[in-house]
Amino acid sequence: MIRAWGERLWAADPRRRDVGLALLVQAAVTIPFVVPRDPRDSPATWTAYLLTSLGTVPLVWRRRAPVLVLFGVVAAGSVYGLALDGPGQPLPYAGLIAVYTIALYSSERVRTVMAVVVTVLVFASVALNTRTARELLFALFVFAAAFALGRLQATRQAYTQAVEDRAAQLERANRIEAEQAAARERARIAREMHDILSHAVSIMIVQAEAGPVAVRKAPARAEAAFEAIAETGRDAMAQLRTMLGVLRTDEPAPRAPQPGIDALPALLERVRAGGPAVSYARTGAVRELPAALEATVHRVVQEALTNVVKHARASSVDVRLEYGERELTVTVSDDGRGPGGDAAGGGHGLIGIRERAAAHGGTASFGAGPGGGFTVGVRLAAAPAEVVGA
Repeated sequence: MIRAWGERLWAADPRRRDVGLALLVQAAVTIPFVVPRDPRDSPATWTAYLLTSLGTVPLVWRRRAPVLVLFGVVAAGSVYGLALDGPGQPLPYAGLIAVYTIALYSSERVRTVMAVVVTVLVFASVALNTRTARELLFALFVFAAAFALGRLQATRQAYTQAVEDRAAQLERANRIEAEQAAARERARIAREMHDILSHAVSIMIVQAEAGPVAVRKAPARAEAAFEAIAETGRDAMAQLRTMLGVLRTDEPAPRAPQPGIDALPALLERVRAGGPAVSYARTGAVRELPAALEATVHRVVQEALTNVVKHARASSVDVRLEYGERELTVTVSDDGRGPGGDAAGGGHGLIGIRERAAAHGGTASFGAGPGGGFTVGVRLAAAPAEVVGA
Protein backbone atom coordinates (compact mmCIF):
# COMPACT_ATOMS: atom_id res chain seq x y z
CA MET A 1 0.00 0.00 0.00
CA ILE A 2 2.79 2.42 0.92
CA ARG A 3 4.60 1.55 -2.31
CA ALA A 4 1.47 2.15 -4.38
CA TRP A 5 0.96 5.50 -2.67
CA GLY A 6 4.56 6.43 -3.40
CA GLU A 7 4.20 5.50 -7.08
CA ARG A 8 1.04 7.59 -7.39
CA LEU A 9 2.78 10.53 -5.74
CA TRP A 10 5.78 10.23 -8.08
CA ALA A 11 3.52 10.04 -11.12
CA ALA A 12 1.60 13.14 -10.04
CA ASP A 13 2.14 16.67 -11.35
CA PRO A 14 5.67 17.97 -10.48
CA ARG A 15 4.18 20.94 -8.64
CA ARG A 16 2.19 18.62 -6.42
CA ARG A 17 5.33 16.64 -5.71
CA ASP A 18 7.15 19.82 -4.72
CA VAL A 19 4.31 20.78 -2.38
CA GLY A 20 4.48 17.29 -0.87
CA LEU A 21 8.25 17.64 -0.44
CA ALA A 22 7.83 21.02 1.27
CA LEU A 23 5.29 19.49 3.66
CA LEU A 24 7.67 16.62 4.40
CA VAL A 25 10.47 19.08 5.20
CA GLN A 26 8.03 21.05 7.35
CA ALA A 27 7.29 17.90 9.30
CA ALA A 28 11.03 17.31 9.82
CA VAL A 29 11.75 20.86 11.08
CA THR A 30 8.72 20.65 13.39
CA ILE A 31 10.16 17.75 15.37
CA PRO A 32 12.54 19.87 17.55
CA PHE A 33 9.56 22.05 18.51
CA VAL A 34 7.30 19.22 19.69
CA VAL A 35 9.65 16.74 21.39
CA PRO A 36 10.39 17.24 25.12
CA ARG A 37 13.24 19.69 25.64
CA ASP A 38 15.80 20.37 28.32
CA PRO A 39 14.68 23.46 30.28
CA ARG A 40 18.17 24.90 29.83
CA ASP A 41 17.80 24.90 26.01
CA SER A 42 16.43 27.81 24.00
CA PRO A 43 12.63 28.07 24.20
CA ALA A 44 10.48 26.84 21.33
CA THR A 45 8.42 29.93 20.56
CA TRP A 46 5.77 30.43 17.88
CA THR A 47 7.88 33.15 16.33
CA ALA A 48 10.82 30.76 15.96
CA TYR A 49 8.53 28.10 14.50
CA LEU A 50 6.95 30.47 11.96
CA LEU A 51 10.35 31.71 10.83
CA THR A 52 11.55 28.13 10.50
CA SER A 53 8.47 27.33 8.42
CA LEU A 54 9.19 30.34 6.24
CA GLY A 55 12.43 28.65 5.18
CA THR A 56 10.54 25.66 3.74
CA VAL A 57 7.99 27.61 1.69
CA PRO A 58 10.37 28.44 -1.22
CA LEU A 59 10.78 24.70 -1.92
CA VAL A 60 7.41 24.79 -3.67
CA TRP A 61 9.10 26.73 -6.55
CA ARG A 62 12.38 24.83 -6.54
CA ARG A 63 12.08 23.56 -10.15
CA ARG A 64 11.14 26.92 -11.65
CA ALA A 65 13.74 29.09 -9.86
CA PRO A 66 16.27 26.91 -8.01
CA VAL A 67 18.80 29.72 -7.44
CA LEU A 68 16.20 32.09 -6.00
CA VAL A 69 14.89 29.29 -3.82
CA LEU A 70 18.38 28.74 -2.39
CA PHE A 71 18.76 32.44 -1.62
CA GLY A 72 15.30 32.50 -0.02
CA VAL A 73 16.17 29.53 2.20
CA VAL A 74 19.52 31.10 3.15
CA ALA A 75 17.84 34.42 3.93
CA ALA A 76 15.25 32.80 6.22
CA GLY A 77 17.95 30.75 7.95
CA SER A 78 20.17 33.82 8.44
CA VAL A 79 17.35 35.80 10.05
CA TYR A 80 16.55 32.84 12.28
CA GLY A 81 20.15 32.41 13.37
CA LEU A 82 20.91 36.08 13.93
CA ALA A 83 17.63 37.41 15.36
CA LEU A 84 16.30 34.45 17.31
CA ASP A 85 17.66 31.91 19.73
CA GLY A 86 15.26 29.05 19.00
CA PRO A 87 15.69 25.30 18.74
CA GLY A 88 18.33 24.24 16.27
CA GLN A 89 17.92 21.64 13.52
CA PRO A 90 20.04 18.49 13.12
CA LEU A 91 20.31 19.14 9.35
CA PRO A 92 19.65 22.13 7.06
CA TYR A 93 16.96 20.24 5.16
CA ALA A 94 15.71 23.06 2.94
CA GLY A 95 19.24 24.18 2.06
CA LEU A 96 20.31 20.65 1.11
CA ILE A 97 17.27 20.22 -1.15
CA ALA A 98 17.93 23.59 -2.78
CA VAL A 99 21.55 22.60 -3.52
CA TYR A 100 20.39 19.23 -4.87
CA THR A 101 17.89 20.99 -7.15
CA ILE A 102 20.52 23.37 -8.53
CA ALA A 103 22.83 20.43 -9.29
CA LEU A 104 19.95 18.61 -11.00
CA TYR A 105 18.35 21.32 -13.14
CA SER A 106 20.78 24.22 -13.58
CA SER A 107 23.35 24.73 -16.32
CA GLU A 108 27.03 24.00 -15.79
CA ARG A 109 27.89 27.68 -15.42
CA VAL A 110 25.18 28.25 -12.78
CA ARG A 111 26.23 25.08 -10.94
CA THR A 112 29.84 26.22 -10.77
CA VAL A 113 28.98 29.72 -9.48
CA MET A 114 26.53 28.37 -6.91
CA ALA A 115 29.03 25.75 -5.68
CA VAL A 116 31.44 28.59 -4.88
CA VAL A 117 28.66 30.64 -3.27
CA VAL A 118 27.50 27.74 -1.09
CA THR A 119 31.07 27.02 0.02
CA VAL A 120 31.52 30.67 1.07
CA LEU A 121 28.19 30.59 2.92
CA VAL A 122 29.20 27.41 4.76
CA PHE A 123 32.43 29.02 5.95
CA ALA A 124 30.55 32.17 7.01
CA SER A 125 27.87 30.17 8.86
CA VAL A 126 30.45 28.16 10.80
CA ALA A 127 32.40 31.33 11.62
CA LEU A 128 29.25 32.88 13.09
CA ASN A 129 28.27 29.72 14.94
CA THR A 130 30.66 27.29 16.65
CA ARG A 131 33.84 28.02 14.68
CA THR A 132 34.85 24.38 14.98
CA ALA A 133 36.48 22.20 12.33
CA ARG A 134 33.98 19.45 13.12
CA GLU A 135 31.00 21.60 12.12
CA LEU A 136 32.84 22.90 9.05
CA LEU A 137 33.73 19.43 7.77
CA PHE A 138 30.24 18.11 8.48
CA ALA A 139 28.57 21.03 6.66
CA LEU A 140 30.90 20.76 3.66
CA PHE A 141 30.31 17.01 3.50
CA VAL A 142 26.51 17.11 3.57
CA PHE A 143 26.27 19.92 1.01
CA ALA A 144 28.79 18.21 -1.26
CA ALA A 145 26.78 14.99 -0.93
CA ALA A 146 23.56 16.84 -1.89
CA PHE A 147 25.30 18.33 -4.92
CA ALA A 148 26.70 14.93 -5.96
CA LEU A 149 23.30 13.27 -5.60
CA GLY A 150 21.81 15.95 -7.83
CA ARG A 151 24.40 15.32 -10.53
CA LEU A 152 23.90 11.54 -10.30
CA GLN A 153 20.14 12.00 -10.68
CA ALA A 154 20.69 14.26 -13.70
CA THR A 155 22.90 11.62 -15.30
CA ARG A 156 20.33 8.90 -14.60
CA GLN A 157 17.52 10.97 -16.08
CA ALA A 158 19.58 11.75 -19.19
CA TYR A 159 20.38 8.06 -19.62
CA THR A 160 16.73 7.07 -19.12
CA GLN A 161 15.63 9.69 -21.65
CA ALA A 162 18.20 8.47 -24.15
CA VAL A 163 17.01 4.88 -23.71
CA GLU A 164 13.37 5.93 -24.14
CA ASP A 165 14.23 7.96 -27.24
CA ARG A 166 16.14 5.03 -28.68
CA ALA A 167 13.24 2.68 -27.94
CA ALA A 168 10.83 5.11 -29.61
CA GLN A 169 13.08 5.34 -32.67
CA LEU A 170 13.30 1.56 -32.88
CA GLU A 171 9.54 1.28 -32.53
CA ARG A 172 9.04 3.81 -35.33
CA ALA A 173 11.61 2.03 -37.49
CA ASN A 174 9.97 -1.35 -36.85
CA ARG A 175 6.55 0.09 -37.64
CA ILE A 176 7.81 1.62 -40.89
CA GLU A 177 9.56 -1.61 -41.81
CA ALA A 178 6.39 -3.59 -41.10
CA GLU A 179 4.34 -1.20 -43.22
CA GLN A 180 6.86 -1.45 -46.05
CA ALA A 181 6.89 -5.23 -45.78
CA ALA A 182 3.10 -5.27 -45.89
CA ALA A 183 3.14 -3.01 -48.96
CA ARG A 184 5.67 -5.28 -50.67
CA GLU A 185 3.56 -8.32 -49.82
CA ARG A 186 0.43 -6.67 -51.18
CA ALA A 187 2.30 -5.80 -54.38
CA ARG A 188 3.57 -9.38 -54.65
CA ILE A 189 0.08 -10.82 -54.15
CA ALA A 190 -1.36 -8.40 -56.70
CA ARG A 191 1.34 -9.40 -59.18
CA GLU A 192 0.71 -13.09 -58.59
CA MET A 193 -3.03 -12.68 -58.98
CA HIS A 194 -2.53 -10.70 -62.18
CA ASP A 195 -0.35 -13.47 -63.61
CA ILE A 196 -2.75 -16.24 -62.61
CA LEU A 197 -5.92 -14.54 -63.75
CA SER A 198 -4.48 -13.04 -66.91
CA HIS A 199 -3.04 -16.34 -68.07
CA ALA A 200 -6.10 -18.42 -67.14
CA VAL A 201 -8.65 -16.05 -68.61
CA SER A 202 -6.64 -15.60 -71.83
CA ILE A 203 -6.35 -19.35 -72.35
CA MET A 204 -10.03 -19.90 -71.56
CA ILE A 205 -11.13 -17.14 -73.96
CA VAL A 206 -9.02 -18.51 -76.82
CA GLN A 207 -10.28 -22.03 -76.20
CA ALA A 208 -13.89 -20.89 -75.94
CA GLU A 209 -13.64 -18.92 -79.20
CA ALA A 210 -12.19 -21.91 -81.01
CA GLY A 211 -14.68 -24.31 -79.49
CA PRO A 212 -17.70 -23.70 -81.75
CA VAL A 213 -15.59 -24.04 -84.89
CA ALA A 214 -13.98 -27.20 -83.59
CA VAL A 215 -17.35 -28.71 -82.68
CA ARG A 216 -18.44 -28.51 -86.34
CA LYS A 217 -15.15 -29.50 -88.00
CA ALA A 218 -13.14 -31.52 -85.44
CA PRO A 219 -15.19 -32.83 -82.50
CA ALA A 220 -12.13 -34.48 -80.94
CA ARG A 221 -10.30 -31.17 -80.90
CA ALA A 222 -13.36 -29.46 -79.43
CA GLU A 223 -13.43 -31.97 -76.62
CA ALA A 224 -9.76 -31.28 -75.93
CA ALA A 225 -10.44 -27.53 -75.95
CA PHE A 226 -13.25 -27.83 -73.42
CA GLU A 227 -11.07 -30.05 -71.24
CA ALA A 228 -8.30 -27.44 -71.45
CA ILE A 229 -10.77 -24.76 -70.35
CA ALA A 230 -11.82 -26.86 -67.35
CA GLU A 231 -8.23 -27.71 -66.43
CA THR A 232 -7.12 -24.10 -66.72
CA GLY A 233 -10.01 -22.99 -64.53
CA ARG A 234 -9.33 -25.62 -61.90
CA ASP A 235 -5.63 -24.74 -61.81
CA ALA A 236 -6.37 -21.02 -61.51
CA MET A 237 -8.89 -21.63 -58.74
CA ALA A 238 -6.43 -23.78 -56.82
CA GLN A 239 -3.69 -21.17 -57.04
CA LEU A 240 -6.04 -18.31 -56.12
CA ARG A 241 -7.46 -20.28 -53.19
CA THR A 242 -3.96 -20.83 -51.85
CA MET A 243 -2.96 -17.21 -52.33
CA LEU A 244 -6.12 -15.65 -50.93
CA GLY A 245 -6.00 -18.02 -47.98
CA VAL A 246 -2.86 -16.21 -46.85
CA LEU A 247 -4.92 -13.03 -46.45
CA ARG A 248 -7.52 -14.65 -44.21
CA THR A 249 -7.18 -14.33 -40.45
CA ASP A 250 -10.09 -16.40 -39.21
CA GLU A 251 -8.65 -19.80 -40.08
CA PRO A 252 -5.29 -21.26 -41.11
CA ALA A 253 -4.79 -21.57 -44.83
CA PRO A 254 -3.02 -24.43 -46.56
CA ARG A 255 0.35 -23.23 -47.78
CA ALA A 256 1.06 -25.09 -51.02
CA PRO A 257 4.37 -24.37 -52.74
CA GLN A 258 4.41 -22.01 -55.70
CA PRO A 259 4.61 -23.71 -59.11
CA GLY A 260 8.17 -24.08 -60.36
CA ILE A 261 10.02 -25.25 -63.43
CA ASP A 262 8.63 -28.76 -63.07
CA ALA A 263 5.15 -27.33 -63.64
CA LEU A 264 6.09 -25.75 -66.98
CA PRO A 265 5.19 -28.81 -69.15
CA ALA A 266 1.60 -28.75 -67.87
CA LEU A 267 1.45 -25.01 -68.47
CA LEU A 268 2.74 -25.41 -72.02
CA GLU A 269 0.27 -28.20 -72.69
CA ARG A 270 -2.64 -25.96 -71.81
CA VAL A 271 -1.30 -23.29 -74.16
CA ARG A 272 -0.89 -25.86 -76.95
CA ALA A 273 -4.53 -26.78 -76.54
CA GLY A 274 -5.35 -23.14 -77.30
CA GLY A 275 -3.86 -23.23 -80.79
CA PRO A 276 -0.17 -22.24 -81.06
CA ALA A 277 2.44 -24.96 -81.22
CA VAL A 278 4.80 -24.70 -78.26
CA SER A 279 8.32 -26.10 -78.15
CA TYR A 280 10.28 -26.38 -74.93
CA ALA A 281 13.94 -27.06 -74.25
CA ARG A 282 16.41 -26.80 -71.41
CA THR A 283 20.09 -26.53 -72.22
CA GLY A 284 23.30 -26.23 -70.26
CA ALA A 285 24.00 -27.61 -66.82
CA VAL A 286 20.40 -28.26 -65.78
CA ARG A 287 20.15 -28.22 -62.00
CA GLU A 288 17.78 -27.68 -59.14
CA LEU A 289 17.30 -24.03 -58.24
CA PRO A 290 15.91 -22.29 -55.14
CA ALA A 291 12.13 -22.49 -54.90
CA ALA A 292 11.71 -18.70 -55.15
CA LEU A 293 13.80 -18.58 -58.32
CA GLU A 294 11.90 -21.47 -59.89
CA ALA A 295 8.59 -19.77 -59.06
CA THR A 296 9.87 -16.63 -60.79
CA VAL A 297 10.82 -18.62 -63.89
CA HIS A 298 7.36 -20.16 -63.98
CA ARG A 299 5.63 -16.79 -63.66
CA VAL A 300 7.87 -15.20 -66.31
CA VAL A 301 7.08 -17.95 -68.81
CA GLN A 302 3.40 -17.84 -67.87
CA GLU A 303 3.18 -14.09 -68.43
CA ALA A 304 5.10 -14.28 -71.71
CA LEU A 305 2.78 -17.01 -72.99
CA THR A 306 -0.24 -15.01 -71.85
CA ASN A 307 0.95 -12.10 -73.98
CA VAL A 308 1.41 -14.45 -76.90
CA VAL A 309 -2.13 -15.78 -76.58
CA LYS A 310 -3.66 -12.33 -76.06
CA HIS A 311 -1.70 -10.19 -78.50
CA ALA A 312 0.66 -12.04 -80.84
CA ARG A 313 -1.70 -14.18 -82.95
CA ALA A 314 1.25 -16.55 -83.29
CA SER A 315 1.22 -20.04 -84.72
CA SER A 316 4.30 -21.23 -82.82
CA VAL A 317 6.14 -20.35 -79.61
CA ASP A 318 9.57 -21.42 -78.47
CA VAL A 319 10.37 -21.58 -74.74
CA ARG A 320 14.00 -22.09 -73.84
CA LEU A 321 15.81 -22.25 -70.50
CA GLU A 322 19.59 -21.96 -70.73
CA TYR A 323 21.49 -22.83 -67.57
CA GLY A 324 24.78 -20.99 -67.29
CA GLU A 325 27.38 -21.36 -64.59
CA ARG A 326 26.06 -18.43 -62.56
CA GLU A 327 22.89 -17.40 -64.39
CA LEU A 328 19.75 -18.72 -65.95
CA THR A 329 18.45 -17.28 -69.21
CA VAL A 330 14.75 -17.60 -70.04
CA THR A 331 13.72 -16.90 -73.63
CA VAL A 332 10.19 -16.97 -75.01
CA SER A 333 9.94 -16.26 -78.75
CA ASP A 334 6.93 -16.34 -81.06
CA ASP A 335 6.29 -15.82 -84.77
CA GLY A 336 3.38 -13.48 -84.28
CA ARG A 337 2.77 -9.90 -85.32
CA GLY A 338 5.64 -8.42 -83.33
CA PRO A 339 5.74 -5.58 -80.79
CA GLY A 340 2.41 -4.00 -79.91
CA GLY A 341 -0.11 -3.72 -77.09
CA ASP A 342 1.32 -5.08 -73.86
CA ALA A 343 4.39 -6.10 -75.79
CA ALA A 344 5.27 -2.47 -76.17
CA GLY A 345 5.89 -2.27 -72.47
CA GLY A 346 2.79 -0.30 -71.48
CA GLY A 347 0.92 -3.11 -69.73
CA HIS A 348 1.37 -4.61 -66.30
CA GLY A 349 2.62 -7.94 -67.62
CA LEU A 350 6.04 -6.85 -68.84
CA ILE A 351 6.41 -4.51 -65.89
CA GLY A 352 5.86 -7.50 -63.62
CA ILE A 353 8.49 -9.49 -65.55
CA ARG A 354 11.00 -6.68 -65.06
CA GLU A 355 10.25 -6.53 -61.34
CA ARG A 356 10.61 -10.28 -60.93
CA ALA A 357 13.92 -10.24 -62.76
CA ALA A 358 15.22 -7.34 -60.68
CA ALA A 359 14.21 -9.12 -57.47
CA HIS A 360 16.66 -11.90 -58.35
CA GLY A 361 19.49 -9.66 -59.47
CA GLY A 362 18.63 -10.05 -63.13
CA THR A 363 17.47 -8.11 -66.17
CA ALA A 364 14.65 -8.37 -68.71
CA SER A 365 14.57 -7.36 -72.36
CA PHE A 366 11.74 -7.28 -74.89
CA GLY A 367 11.57 -6.68 -78.61
CA ALA A 368 11.19 -8.07 -82.09
CA GLY A 369 12.80 -11.44 -82.72
CA PRO A 370 15.52 -12.04 -85.36
CA GLY A 371 13.02 -13.61 -87.75
CA GLY A 372 10.05 -11.46 -86.73
CA GLY A 373 7.55 -11.96 -83.99
CA PHE A 374 8.34 -10.98 -80.42
CA THR A 375 10.95 -12.19 -77.92
CA VAL A 376 11.05 -11.96 -74.14
CA GLY A 377 14.48 -12.51 -72.66
CA VAL A 378 15.19 -12.68 -68.93
CA ARG A 379 18.53 -13.25 -67.22
CA LEU A 380 18.42 -14.34 -63.59
CA ALA A 381 21.28 -14.77 -61.15
CA ALA A 382 21.63 -18.44 -60.23
CA ALA A 383 24.40 -19.69 -57.96
CA PRO A 384 26.38 -22.65 -59.30
CA ALA A 385 25.21 -26.01 -58.03
CA GLU A 386 25.69 -29.71 -58.65
CA VAL A 387 24.32 -30.85 -61.99
CA VAL A 388 21.23 -32.99 -61.54
CA GLY A 389 20.44 -33.94 -65.12
CA ALA A 390 19.28 -32.58 -68.43
